[in-house]
Amino acid sequence: MSSPVVSLRGLKRSFQQGSTTIDVLRGVDLDIMPGEIVALLGPSGSGKSTMLQAVGLLEGGFTGSIAIAGTEASDLPSAERTALRREHLGFVYQFHHLLPDFNARENVVMPQMIAGVSEADASARADELLTALGLGERLDHRPSQLSGGEQQRVAVARALANRPTLVLADEPTGNLDEHTSDRVLQQFLTLVRGEGSAALVATHNERLAMRMDRVVRLHDGVLG
Repeated sequence: MSSPVVSLRGLKRSFQQGSTTIDVLRGVDLDIMPGEIVALLGPSGSGKSTMLQAVGLLEGGFTGSIAIAGTEASDLPSAERTALRREHLGFVYQFHHLLPDFNARENVVMPQMIAGVSEADASARADELLTALGLGERLDHRPSQLSGGEQQRVAVARALANRPTLVLADEPTGNLDEHTSDRVLQQFLTLVRGEGSAALVATHNERLAMRMDRVVRLHDGVLG
């Protein structure tokens, strides 16, 4: 039987606000299997982004166990956490965070070259992903020349460029109108499934969540 691509046990995160302790995560347990797309559903402020930051190894201050592709990441030194993140994780945010001075292709090439892929192979991979997302005619356009939906599709291609084991998406269509949101999400789901990656997608949109393989709900700091 396959092992989970991510396994969380007893994940907790608290913040101090003056003399008050705010418990955002109060003991989260979750397994995501290879190729599974899981919706993390909850209202704004429920801790979805905090949980994704934990799984993405982007922030400290957490207690509990975070295992990525079988490697316990909680206590890894910074350099090893970075290597684990680069090898196994891809990220899509609500705002695309594209490099404004680079075109669509170059934005997808960049993370691959950082990972040691040759420029020729990185360009071929970028073209393949962007074309699959309907951007074959927009490869040489900079972000300012692209619509919001197109920019977010470039961000999806960038997240998948290095063939991550797990894609983490934080409200990936939250900044788009309903029609564009539906289209981008469908392309995202199709591409992730085609690539064989797993995904954890944070959203407050129940309708979008129901299009994924499984829905988990974050409420009062725990999953239900």
